[in-house]
Amino acid sequence: MNTAPLQGIKVVDFTEVQSGPSCTQMLAWLGAEVIKIERPGVGDATRKELQFDPTLPSYYFLQLNSDKKSLALDAKTPDGKEILTKLIKEADIFVENLHPGAMDKLGFSWEAVHALNPRCIYGTIKGFPVSSKFKDLKAYEPIAQVTAAAASTTGWYEGEYNVPTQSGAALGDSNTGMHLTIGLLAALAQREKTGEGSYVYQSMHNACLNLCRIKTRDQLTLDKIGYLTQFPQYPDGKFGDFVPRSGNTEGSGVLGWTYKCKGWETDPNAYVYVILQRGAKEFELACKGLGFEDWLTNPDYNTADARDRHKQEIIQRIQGFCIDKDKYEVTAMLSKFGIPVGPVMSTKEIMDDETAYDGNTLVKINQGGKIGEFVTVGCPFTISNYQPTYGPCPELGGNTEEVLTELGYTADQIAEFAKNGTTAPMPAAAK
Repeated sequence: MNTAPLQGIKVVDFTEVQSGPSCTQMLAWLGAEVIKIERPGVGDATRKELQFDPTLPSYYFLQLNSDKKSLALDAKTPDGKEILTKLIKEADIFVENLHPGAMDKLGFSWEAVHALNPRCIYGTIKGFPVSSKFKDLKAYEPIAQVTAAAASTTGWYEGEYNVPTQSGAALGDSNTGMHLTIGLLAALAQREKTGEGSYVYQSMHNACLNLCRIKTRDQLTLDKIGYLTQFPQYPDGKFGDFVPRSGNTEGSGVLGWTYKCKGWETDPNAYVYVILQRGAKEFELACKGLGFEDWLTNPDYNTADARDRHKQEIIQRIQGFCIDKDKYEVTAMLSKFGIPVGPVMSTKEIMDDETAYDGNTLVKINQGGKIGEFVTVGCPFTISNYQPTYGPCPELGGNTEEVLTELGYTADQIAEFAKNGTTAPMPAAAK
């Protein structure tokens, strides 16, 4: 029995780079047939971006386009428009992430696609909501982060490095793709009731802002009382009228911080994150684990409110506990007492951890040829009766003949499409 959740769903993927392809790859991993439209002779921009070998597609492309089919197609030509129209008439989902107005100019706006196939769900990714004063900005990942308060609340809070800092996580790209995936799956469920496809619009800005929810919570609190007790600036620092950067504080009311461990002088990731919870029972266990039982009777530390007022002394003492132990030793010692603790892991440490290759966390895909096997992040959730399989990425236009044949085109027609620039680059003009 095939338990793939999206078995039988056909997706026309008119996306490129990261935000759109991360969404359509997830749909493919859930069992959908995903037909990726790529420019003849050029392909997705990431094929040749940050390449490790000038003759091969980059890992950037490989990690975002597993299990798709590639159709080389110039949708600007009359034949290309006809082919795309046929695909849309058979599709369950059409996804695009081109700049605003591009699909309208091409003739495949939401209204046009809905008229062609009322059951087809139309997914789009743009930089900003249509109501935004920034809607005309060209949006890249950092632009989404800086306009959604992610950067203004990230980074160090004092000194020369007190500058807005973008996250290393792809908040504006893959995160947006996952948000669109949620919307498309909801639209599929909705179609079961209505029989009609809907328009799913996802902005990079709103995807970032959704992950900054607690920062809007902090703004509400700041507006009410003028300070934020969980921030390192409290109680001695001054607060403005906006949520500041908070360094490595946990941010939700518990006292969390990143501590240097043995070897930090040569290893930039020899750190551990330790959290002191607010509850009396949890704090008592933490004191036992750290060997700081004198804190239990000290009014400067034995209540959560007191600890808020004495953060720096607490951080300094826990730092002394960690400094002569490696990060794994600290993790093992403190976790026995129920203390939330974890080592700072580098990308190499994560990718070298064989326990991460569980079929979902990290996966190895065999691309074959000169590339061979590569590692990528798998489907991040598990389904009890379904396990994704992870196949290779397509060659540019590698499924063109297959897709066109399934649409009913003859071998002669397919050959003509290659000659007239629809599915292959036009020959260079003679000089």
